[in-house]
Amino acid sequence: MWHSWLFSALLLLASVYVQADEHNHMYKDEEQVVLWMNTVGPYHNRQETYRFFSLPFCHGPQSSIDHYHETLGESLQGIELEFSGLDIKFGVDKSQEKYCELELSNDEKFKALEYSVRNHYWYQMFVDDLPIWGIVGDVTKNHDGGDEYYIWTHKKLEFGRNGNQIVDVNLTSEAKIKVTPGAKIVFTYEIVWRNSKIDFSRRFEKYLDPNFFQHRIHWFSIFNSFMMVIFLIGLVSMILMRTLRKDYARYRRDEEIDDMDRDLGDEYGWKQIHGDVFRAPAYPVAFSAVIGAGAQLGLVCLCVILMAIIDDLYTGRGSIMNAAILVYAATSPVNGYFGGSMYYKFGGKEWIKQMLISAALIPTLICGSTFVINFVAIYYHASRAIPFTSMLAVFTICLFVVLPLTLSGTVLGRSVSGRASYPCRVNTVPRPIPEKKWFMEPVAIALFGGILPFGSIFIEMYFIFTSFWAYKIYYVYGFMLLVFIILVLVTICVTIVCSYFLLNAEDYRWQWTSFSAAASTALYVYFYSFYYFFFKTKMYGFFQTSFYFGNMLVFSVAFGIMTGTIGYMGTNFFVHKIYSTVKID
Repeated sequence: MWHSWLFSALLLLASVYVQADEHNHMYKDEEQVVLWMNTVGPYHNRQETYRFFSLPFCHGPQSSIDHYHETLGESLQGIELEFSGLDIKFGVDKSQEKYCELELSNDEKFKALEYSVRNHYWYQMFVDDLPIWGIVGDVTKNHDGGDEYYIWTHKKLEFGRNGNQIVDVNLTSEAKIKVTPGAKIVFTYEIVWRNSKIDFSRRFEKYLDPNFFQHRIHWFSIFNSFMMVIFLIGLVSMILMRTLRKDYARYRRDEEIDDMDRDLGDEYGWKQIHGDVFRAPAYPVAFSAVIGAGAQLGLVCLCVILMAIIDDLYTGRGSIMNAAILVYAATSPVNGYFGGSMYYKFGGKEWIKQMLISAALIPTLICGSTFVINFVAIYYHASRAIPFTSMLAVFTICLFVVLPLTLSGTVLGRSVSGRASYPCRVNTVPRPIPEKKWFMEPVAIALFGGILPFGSIFIEMYFIFTSFWAYKIYYVYGFMLLVFIILVLVTICVTIVCSYFLLNAEDYRWQWTSFSAAASTALYVYFYSFYYFFFKTKMYGFFQTSFYFGNMLVFSVAFGIMTGTIGYMGTNFFVHKIYSTVKID
């Protein structure tokens, strides 16, 4: 049994570059063109979607269609394509024609349609992978000032063809009829074909919004963040170089005096904790697990961004999700390598436990939250409810792909780079940590450390949030790559400064502090999500609210693990560097 699931999981992983449609985008004259009905839901709640035919709509006369092959990414994103039943032939015009009739014979159908019109329900369709959006109905005022609800009954579909390919499609909704109990509603459609000069490779450009994503504010934010990076790097270099130069000079003077004078002298600074600075952090299993998971997440983000730049993944349904799953599974050895080698350097003995926690950390975070949100989606009968088979496919990928690859990475990391090579010996007895000002405590440093990294990305966060929670298609992945690089540089600079202040206060707990100082960026991202929800959207209802804040919490935690790892890696290089250049007795 598990062999079949493993085979299915591998097929799902390999489907990232396969178009999510059985068509090859090449048609012959009079060949059938399939119109897929996707989902319907409130306009202001983009993620609150339901099956199109969950409303009392009727099918067209066509009843048979080839099997639709759904990808894992589509299933996880709640895409449920159902055949419309409309008879559409490539290149064949069709005048207005009735395709079904609906009678509101009971209150249930009437109230369902009235509710959908009152809440501004919209629906989505697909033709040859091209999305089409339409509105269910319209609300007008009568003479008494009350609301009257109308439903659009005629669909006029205009197709643009370039040779034997579909390059454009437009929907015009016409002929609205008042929704009343017992009314008989006749639905009609019309097909118009015209020649188009749009190239097939550029047919998706009509859905993009360059005025929004390439606005001057976007360019200014990139320039502002870039100047922040230059300023920070210069500031860090100047402060640390001058400060470290003074430290080195003071330590050299200390080395020239005799032992009695040194004992009577007032020694202070980061050199005094050389025997403890490379001591293993508290909870080494958890620390090495989050560092391994963070290294993998950083690589996954970089790879997916590059793939989106090269291959325009935004044009395919579920392609970004498929790419993320594929890259995450393929980069599992990175998780094991960094986490396993670090834990071995710490002298840990429970390496299997560490490996299992590291491999399961991100899948458990995502699947655990999704499992809870899924109960809400099931209660609402929403299309966002993930089928059990998709859950089983994800579990199979984690069990038979992610776990073995993480194990191989762990073994490799322990063998290749697991030997500790610290510049200083670690004392047997830990050195007591002296008292210091409140703002030099690790907690305060961690909270302050995330402000500047968040400041370098919050404008880009707005564009990313808008593309996911509203009706924009994010396509400027070149911007995202620049912001990602800026985030890495700013995070490293800030955590180095924070860790230097901590070490200079003779506190050697720099590992968790450097991680937390960078990871606190995610705290500000989550706070920003509250601002975005209340001031930038019109979302409402328990389902959409729980879906929004639940997913934003998962995103923020994963983002914090990634940025925390970046900060720790930069600080780790810095700490090794400064202690390797000081003579230690």
